[in-house]
Amino acid sequence: MEEQGNAVGISSGDKGGRPPLRPKPAMSDILSGEKKEFKADLKPYLPQDLIGGSLPHIAGAEDNAVWNAASQACGTEKVHYAYTVDEGRIWYLACPSASMASNPDSWCPMVAALPGNSEYWDKETVYLFEQEGQASALRWDPETGRMQVFLGASRTILPRVQSMDANFVTINPNVSDVYQWKNKTLKTEQLSRAVVRTLVYSGLIVNAIIAMILILNLVSISFVDRNLEQLKENTDSAALELVQTASNVMQSDAINHMVRVQKLLDKLALSNGYLIKYEVEKNKTTWQAVVPQALANKAIEDTTYRGVVDNRIVVKAPQVKGRLDGDKVLIEGRK
Repeated sequence: MEEQGNAVGISSGDKGGRPPLRPKPAMSDILSGEKKEFKADLKPYLPQDLIGGSLPHIAGAEDNAVWNAASQACGTEKVHYAYTVDEGRIWYLACPSASMASNPDSWCPMVAALPGNSEYWDKETVYLFEQEGQASALRWDPETGRMQVFLGASRTILPRVQSMDANFVTINPNVSDVYQWKNKTLKTEQLSRAVVRTLVYSGLIVNAIIAMILILNLVSISFVDRNLEQLKENTDSAALELVQTASNVMQSDAINHMVRVQKLLDKLALSNGYLIKYEVEKNKTTWQAVVPQALANKAIEDTTYRGVVDNRIVVKAPQVKGRLDGDKVLIEGRK
């Protein structure tokens, strides 16, 4: 039977001359604070319940599609899986998480033979891995193109593979790239821890910034010259002016004018006269009264007869003017 290459241990290290790739901490490991606990030195292990298959590729939904298919095939949601995308399809291997009970920090070398990974050559090749009396083979059916996974004792798997009319490659985990298993439950819990840790640190940083701002404000206030005397003086002056303005607004001369009108009426009544006008405009008062001419010289609110000028009787009230009108005198007063 013809073998491809050396048929044993052909790996990415042999193909490209580069060292094998090892897993590195992801962003979720860093954010959750589990970078130090990250296991990069994974041990090769062949699970006893390994399954494989392919699915149509839907961009952005690879993890959910593989997890859903693996969960249905394994009969449990707790599954470990790994996959690649090639030629519009998803190629995956999976096993129940319970199969990893004795090998928690391990990886499956058969994953390296999936399309696009380091040990993959073509779909006409059969890929083998043997460990502790157990063997597994990965091949593609030449008629249907479906991926087939064979798993069992070495004494039964190896003769079956050797009877196939195909080239085969034995995977060497020492020179192959290492590919981690994925577990949806563990990843979800890790992301939850990362979110909580990020929120805690963000809150601490925000509180520290606020505390620094408060301290800077207190320090700056301590250096401010507190000259409050002028401010107090201006405040008192403004308050006094406001009180005075309010007092002036509330004051009313209505009572004073009513008293004055009553006095005028009393005096005019004694003089056989009468008041015909009393007008207040702004701060000026104007009044007119009619009295007998013979009594014009009598005192009407401190008015005195001054004489007749141009047929007008002038009296003082103060600044009171009167004029001759028959036997009556019309006197005017402004104040």
